[in-house]
Amino acid sequence: MKRVGALGVGTIVFHLLPLLGAILTLVPLVWMVGASLMAQGEANTVPPPLWPDAPTFENYRSLFSRLDMARHFFNSVVVTVSATVLSVLINGMAGYAFGKLRFPGRDKIFGSLVAALVVPAQIGMLPLFLLLRELGLVNTYAGVLIPYLSSVFGIFLIRQYVLSVPDDLLDAARIDGASEFRIFWTLVFPLIRPILVTLATFTFLGAWNDFMWPLIILTDTTKQTLPVALANLSGEHVQDTELMMAGAVLTVLPALIVFLFFQKTYVRGITQGGVKG
Repeated sequence: MKRVGALGVGTIVFHLLPLLGAILTLVPLVWMVGASLMAQGEANTVPPPLWPDAPTFENYRSLFSRLDMARHFFNSVVVTVSATVLSVLINGMAGYAFGKLRFPGRDKIFGSLVAALVVPAQIGMLPLFLLLRELGLVNTYAGVLIPYLSSVFGIFLIRQYVLSVPDDLLDAARIDGASEFRIFWTLVFPLIRPILVTLATFTFLGAWNDFMWPLIILTDTTKQTLPVALANLSGEHVQDTELMMAGAVLTVLPALIVFLFFQKTYVRGITQGGVKG
């Protein structure tokens, strides 16, 4: 009986702790949504209410009509979608090349790339900015996109998954006269779809939430992305908590929807990549 009781307590604690962690995570998010629907000044009362008495969308109307957040939202959509599509294509082809093609220095080059993973991305921002300035790409969307086009992490992720693709399948396609691009597009691309979705999710979340690089490279306020515009908004309306929470919801919601939509494929890609790599 004592053993059964101990097991029962352990089971309860085992399930209770994750539940408590989930509640602690969700409460701030629920309050953020609730505060965005509150009337001006309601969120600053003590104690602050978790949900408004009379929900209103006035804060969202102010964001789009008075503060022109629609432009910044559109900028973020353009940058993020372009970065995600190009990153999947370029990293996918590079990962395939390092995983399945044979060329001089392949392993040494890949080893050098993996070693670069220990270098913080912030260190490369200054030389990259200077290079883009010489190329005339400062204050352009192309300048914003360049860091996302290819990443060491993306190449490594795809390469490890591509190694699981049977060589016999690729050799048979080569014997039939298929080019390497056709082999990649028609054979390899569908087979590695789970890891591509994983990379796409990583890239989308990173590009959508990125604040530092768009702040550095974009000088025109009309081209700024949503996180940068929201930071500027906090400086001008620091006391307007409800408006700030509406801007936060506008920033968080698309990333949350994308993650939930691709969650199953994302988890499968991570799991299979870890087993096969």
